[in-house]
Amino acid sequence: MNIPFYKYQGTGNDFIIIDNRDSRYSFLTVNQVNFLCHRRFGIGADGLMLLNKHDDYDFEMVYYNADGKKGSMCGNGGRCLVKFAYDSGIKKSTYHFTASDGPHEAEIDLQGTVRLKMKDVEEAVDGKDHFILDTGSPHYVQFVQNLQEVNVPEEGRKIRYSDEFAAGGINVNFVELLDNDTIFVRTYERGVENETLSCGTGVTAAALVSAHHENGFNEVAVETRGGKLSVEFNLSEDKGYRNIWLCGPAEQVYKGETTIEEI
Repeated sequence: MNIPFYKYQGTGNDFIIIDNRDSRYSFLTVNQVNFLCHRRFGIGADGLMLLNKHDDYDFEMVYYNADGKKGSMCGNGGRCLVKFAYDSGIKKSTYHFTASDGPHEAEIDLQGTVRLKMKDVEEAVDGKDHFILDTGSPHYVQFVQNLQEVNVPEEGRKIRYSDEFAAGGINVNFVELLDNDTIFVRTYERGVENETLSCGTGVTAAALVSAHHENGFNEVAVETRGGKLSVEFNLSEDKGYRNIWLCGPAEQVYKGETTIEEI
């Protein structure tokens, strides 16, 4: 079967997007998605998304990890899907869509920056040498020095497959403080099982625990191997994180058509 597809990227985090508003491509299997995401035999991507029709929202986001399994929320993927919706004729001043972790809001400004509102985060668990929090996907955040020298695939894999996290899996973020308002983040992503150039929910998690922790508005600039993002949020008196916005570019790389067979 021939399937039209679109390739988008947000700070180097790349995705296959399929317009599934007519439900024509809902049949995709784990093996087929894994094949399409393979960087040697398929199109190649960190994940695959379906843009589905939804009666109560502008659209539904269905996300698959590169291993072919349905994934939890993907921040950069969400931003790319909003840009794809805009490019496909769904033009709104404010978007409202639903994903695996619930409803989201998004905007595209005049410079093309896509702002995605993330779920509220009630707490970040302090593990003394790391933090654990859920920003739509579970994240482990560890602060390091000389992050460029860290072997992220090797060190991230050790934590992801440790006894504590092997069963459910966790994304592992290594963070270096560059100055009071800027951090550098590298992420090992479960489902991809390797380092990606950027991870939206990981960047968000790292930014939340990197802030000055002053009640009220906070903004953190984030550098990744794939580009620059920013995270805005409010820290409430009960130490919960509210009004969290992940902001950055999202662009179409190319479009094409592929043939999928039973696998």
